[in-house]
Amino acid sequence: MTQNPLQFQHRPASAQDLDEVVRFPQDADELFFAYPKASWPLTVGQLAAAMAERRGSTVALLDGRVAGFANFYQWQHGDYCALGNVMVAPWARRQGVAQYLIEAMERLAIEQYKARLMKVSCFNANAGGLLLYSRLGYQPSGIVERLGPDGRRVALVQLDKSLEPAQ
Repeated sequence: MTQNPLQFQHRPASAQDLDEVVRFPQDADELFFAYPKASWPLTVGQLAAAMAERRGSTVALLDGRVAGFANFYQWQHGDYCALGNVMVAPWARRQGVAQYLIEAMERLAIEQYKARLMKVSCFNANAGGLLLYSRLGYQPSGIVERLGPDGRRVALVQLDKSLEPAQ
């Protein structure tokens, strides 16, 4: 018997998706990695406020179920987009959802914003995120100090990836 390949799709996020997405972060640390300004537990109100001030809020679907969420927290037409609020449902992790979603957001940045660069920021304790971004071609461009939820110093690693085709 042949195994069915995973079916990925994406679409703009809607208000109806928020009840599902707020359950993605499993603890305060995961929420901090995805949305540092939010307070635990993530609520529909907090996520709706983020969607209202950000652009390109997108959900990834795995076999028709909402499995991932991301948006742009900064955008400069013709220059760059900054990816934020990247979250994957616990049941969908380690199945390629984050990679699929990031690549979809890169295409959106190119198509809607004519972006030449994608920026991401990832906290030092988020080893999975740092390894994923590195594997996808993101290069460190800076490190800034932030305070973690417990008030301790943490490093926010800034990474960039050129969206322009190689010459």
